[in-house]
Amino acid sequence: MSIKSLLAGVAAVFLAMPAARAAEPDLAARLKLLVEAYPESLSGVEGNRLLFKYGGPALDIDDGKAKDHQAALASGDVEDSLRQIYPLGACEKKPEVDVDPGRIRSDALMMRLYGASAKEVGGDLVPVKWFGETLRVTKRQGAAAALEKVRDALAAKPELKRYLSPSAGVFNWRKVSGAKNMSVHSFGAAVDLNTKFADYWIWSGGKPGKVPKYANKYPLEIVEIFERYGFIWGGRWYHYDTMHFEYRPELIAIAKAADASACR
Repeated sequence: MSIKSLLAGVAAVFLAMPAARAAEPDLAARLKLLVEAYPESLSGVEGNRLLFKYGGPALDIDDGKAKDHQAALASGDVEDSLRQIYPLGACEKKPEVDVDPGRIRSDALMMRLYGASAKEVGGDLVPVKWFGETLRVTKRQGAAAALEKVRDALAAKPELKRYLSPSAGVFNWRKVSGAKNMSVHSFGAAVDLNTKFADYWIWSGGKPGKVPKYANKYPLEIVEIFERYGFIWGGRWYHYDTMHFEYRPELIAIAKAADASACR
């Protein structure tokens, strides 16, 4: 065999090999991306503390408590909220047991970012036109501006409108159904689409320890557009909620850094 043929064969082998994936960012890298995602409020990290720009006490990143999945959902800290990697892309990937990237949140952090009461959050809600209706969305952290970009991108695809409107709502100060932690709807940073196409694990007869078979009726093109502008989709969760999108730009940034794709 000639050297030329040998080199050609080696090159073909390397080209056929799957590209190496980026290593998952460690906690320090995830925290850096968290701070960068919320420049309006966050200024940095110091040891185990998350620092804020405009006064108020620093927030512990890790409370030091060992938690199973249910405990993390009920009382997650900042570290818990960043632990699971969200997969990106216009592909459907059946979630594994208790993989709920983004469903674990730090209520303390969310309240510092958006407001600690319905009145405080309400003062920052602004109108966003949404396919024949008007939604009340928080302007904090750029959430309303991001949703307007989602709307404009979706408006170029009129065949998708039936999935988008009427919306099941944005702002609603409440806890997650049947849980102890706050819904992102409390902060005016989550939007539910047309319930006619929704699949929700509890509506399907789910209960703790028993989640019904995953289902989804929304086109993945909608999901990709929301993700493009910083929103995660509840259809990526084992405890699925397919009509639900929430503004979590830090998780999108971490997913990109980890090269986390739903398409493989």
